[in-house]
Amino acid sequence: MLKRTSEVKVMRDPIHGYIHVELQVVWDCINSREFQRLRRIHQLGGDFQVYHTAEHTRFSHSLGVYEIVRRMVKEIEEIAQQLSDYDKCAVMLAGLLHDIGHGPFSHAFEAVSSCHHEQFTQDILLGNSEVHQILAEADERLPKEVADIIGYRHRNDLLNQLVSGQLDADRMDYLLRDAYFTGTSYGTFDMERILRTIRVHGSHLAVKESGIHSVEDYIMARYHMYWQVYLHPVARSYEIIISLLFARMKAVWKKDPSFFKGLEMFVPFLNGKAASIEALHRLDESAALYGFSLLEQKKDAVLKDLASRVLNRRLFEYVEDREDTYEKIKTKALQKGYDPLYYVHRDHVTQRPYSPYKGRQDTHVIWIVDEKGGLNELSEKSAIVNALVDAKVKEQQLIYFPVELMMDQQK
Repeated sequence: MLKRTSEVKVMRDPIHGYIHVELQVVWDCINSREFQRLRRIHQLGGDFQVYHTAEHTRFSHSLGVYEIVRRMVKEIEEIAQQLSDYDKCAVMLAGLLHDIGHGPFSHAFEAVSSCHHEQFTQDILLGNSEVHQILAEADERLPKEVADIIGYRHRNDLLNQLVSGQLDADRMDYLLRDAYFTGTSYGTFDMERILRTIRVHGSHLAVKESGIHSVEDYIMARYHMYWQVYLHPVARSYEIIISLLFARMKAVWKKDPSFFKGLEMFVPFLNGKAASIEALHRLDESAALYGFSLLEQKKDAVLKDLASRVLNRRLFEYVEDREDTYEKIKTKALQKGYDPLYYVHRDHVTQRPYSPYKGRQDTHVIWIVDEKGGLNELSEKSAIVNALVDAKVKEQQLIYFPVELMMDQQK
């Protein structure tokens, strides 16, 4: 029997009203050093450079995911009946801890680090960490169970789908939370209606046909949030400069490791070796930004300039990517003394709001239960979603470069 807290702990939340905690292991995990570190990691990477109130963290998002999972396993009768108290605890913990392996600056850091956040998360849960100790003391099975759910390999596929799927607690929270803190309405949808119409059909998480309009709104919310927020060109500019800054640090490290005396927080991610979870813990955004301020005082001109651009929001300009334009900008960069390797960047991104690819145990599929109890893939029941599936994939192809080159172009 998992120990309960002496009373239900509650934390106010602008999205969910309250976060409710009644299991001691959950409360202890929230207070662990690994989870508290998420207070020092922005949820939205570079978007706070565009939407100035988007200062929320992975900490608040993770609590939100936990709360949605908690409601799913407690309030949705068909789910509650199929899961034991232990399974409910394990999947709530998976929702809470799914992001503990995130590095600074969200996905920008992953482009240059030797390990992605999913692997760091697994290493923290299974390795020598405070979170691992808390889980193991509550029940020796929990570290692996929680890691398996997050890794989408748990034997009970229903648990996997609650945390990671097309209609999961993670996506529901970040859409609503990110819309709220960016001050936009793009990400809003009727989560309450979706929760009321979720059903279990065999091994599938599904939605009643009467809830299909809320699911359509959810799909459209994802589509608009990607193009208006997550892939915003200015946010991409900030993240690209950070990626180029780390790429330059790697190049300098290979030539002169002594350059990084006093900048040891970066070294584990530059030397080509697998960084430890302790190294990740030390490199939160506060440490990285302090390191960038030190780089401003270094003699390497590229590092000094890129670090200054990050700290003082001197971001790159961008234009549509065409081959002739790319070559002209590269030539102009060389003439102006800019190394194109670090100052001319092509960025191609695509995003499809919903693709009924039935792979990875159907995680890319949203299922609809019709009035006769039959199971249907979403686009078979929704004309709106079917049109999105058949539509041409939207692309954004841009070239990023210092604004000085743009000004020179216009003269």
